[in-house]
Amino acid sequence: MPTDNTSIAAFIDALPKVELHVHLVGSASVPTVLELARRHPDGPVPVDERELRAFYEFRDFPHFAEVYESVSSLVRTPEDVGTLVSGIARDLAAQNVRYVELTVTPYTHQRAGMPMPAVTEALDLAAREARDGFGLGLSYIFDIPGEFGAEGARGTLDHALRHPPETLVGFGIGGVEQSRAPFRDAFRDAFAAARAAGLRSVPHAGEMTGPETIWEAVEGLGAERIGHGTNCLRDPRLVAHLRETQLPLEVCPTSNVCTGQVADLAAHPLPRMLEEGLFVTLNSDDPPMFNTTLTGEYRVAAEAFGLGRAELASLARNAVTASSLDEEGRKAIIAEIDALG
Repeated sequence: MPTDNTSIAAFIDALPKVELHVHLVGSASVPTVLELARRHPDGPVPVDERELRAFYEFRDFPHFAEVYESVSSLVRTPEDVGTLVSGIARDLAAQNVRYVELTVTPYTHQRAGMPMPAVTEALDLAAREARDGFGLGLSYIFDIPGEFGAEGARGTLDHALRHPPETLVGFGIGGVEQSRAPFRDAFRDAFAAARAAGLRSVPHAGEMTGPETIWEAVEGLGAERIGHGTNCLRDPRLVAHLRETQLPLEVCPTSNVCTGQVADLAAHPLPRMLEEGLFVTLNSDDPPMFNTTLTGEYRVAAEAFGLGRAELASLARNAVTASSLDEEGRKAIIAEIDALG
C-alpha cells in the first residue's frame, strides 16, 4: 500500500487502469511490426528497425493515416490478428490494466481476403487467452474506416451483425474526419442498426475537425462516448452540453502531439477540459507508434499537466465508469482504485 512518500510514478504504476481507446493495428509493438514486415516483405513497411522508427515520424494526421494503413496491410491472416491481440493484452496487463475495449477495423481484414468467421474466431480465442493468461478483461469495438465511405460502413456493420465476437460491445468510426461528410446518411444508418443490435456508439470526433463533427456524433450517431473530442472547446454551447450530460471523452494527449493536432503538450486542452467540468478519460490510442503507453499517459498528466494522485485516481475511475463493464466488474476495479488511496 503506498505511503505519503510514495512517488507519483510508483502510484501510477500501481494504479488499476482501464483502457478505452486503443487500436488493434496501432497497438503493434516495433518488434511485432518488424516480424510482420519480414513475414510479408512485399509490403510497404520497412524491415529495418531504424528505418521503421523513422517511418513512425508523422508529418500530420493524413501522413499518420497513410502509415497506419501501410502497417494494417501487413495483417493478412487470422493468425496475424490473434498475434496482435495477444501482444496488446500482454503489454496492458504489465501496466496494471484490468480491462480494455480494443478497437478493431474488420473491413481492412475483409479487404485483405480474410473471411469474417475466421477473423471472429481469432478475436474470440485471443480474448479468452487474455483473460486466462493475463487476467485481463478484453472487449471489442468494431470501427468503420471513414475513408471507405458507405462501403466501409456496410462491411463493418455486416461483420458486427452476422459474425460478432463474443465480447463485441461497441461500434465506432475513425480515420480522417474530413472525409465523412459525403457519407453522412450511410454512417447514420449503420450506427442506428448497430445501436438497435445492442452495441454502444463510440465514434471518433473532434480530433482533427471542429465542434460540428462532435455535434454530428452526438445528434446523428447517438454517441455514448466520444473518441478524442478535444476541439469541443471551440464551441461554448457544446462545452455546456458535454458538461451537463457528462458524455465521456476519450483523450489521448501524446497521440494529439504526434499527429500534429496540438503543437506540444503545453498547448494541449486537457487541463482546460477538466476545468470546464467535462468527463475525461486517459487513453493511449496507438501506443508504440507514438512511443507511449497507458501508464505513460498518466505520467504525462502528472508531469505536464500537474495532476496529483487524487486527480489521477479520478481519471482512472472515469474510465471504469465509462466502460461497458457490468456493475459488478466496475465496482471491483473502483474498489481497487479506492484502496490505493
